[in-house]
Amino acid sequence: MSVFGRILQFFRAVTARISVDDGKYISAHLNAEEQKIFFAMSVADQYHSLRTAYTVERLIIEDKRGVDREFLIRCALLHDVGRQAGDLTIKGKIFVVLITNFAPKLAERLEINGNHALYVYHNHAEIGARKLQQIGLFKEAKIIAKHHAPPKSNDPLELKLLRIADNEN
Repeated sequence: MSVFGRILQFFRAVTARISVDDGKYISAHLNAEEQKIFFAMSVADQYHSLRTAYTVERLIIEDKRGVDREFLIRCALLHDVGRQAGDLTIKGKIFVVLITNFAPKLAERLEINGNHALYVYHNHAEIGARKLQQIGLFKEAKIIAKHHAPPKSNDPLELKLLRIADNEN
């Protein structure tokens, strides 16, 4: 992501709000159990996930290939549930992004030595996938576990679209 993209992401995080219409959208696409883990995220992550879902909808329309719309929206809304509120504050996320990009060896040492923010940042896809498996969302967990993994030529279209939408937001 570009520097401008990161600045925009920061601005969105500090001004994040879930509107009544957003709440209706969430309720239309997630059941009560899914909503519970969605709302366990910070408001900034909820807002990011909503923006990702709205972008996924746009990509589905533009792509015109056969994609399970509801499945992909659910994946977009739940893709960051591995980060719960309190795991990674906005200041913590700034620290993690900077240290990961500018001092990766130091970041690795800090993570190995128990830095929770770095651990969650680097492993939230797998953490989220485990949470989804616990509520029976095995297909979604498979996609979400790989959303930060290096792309492969045989990745499912849903994973490719989720990555694009996530990177735009």
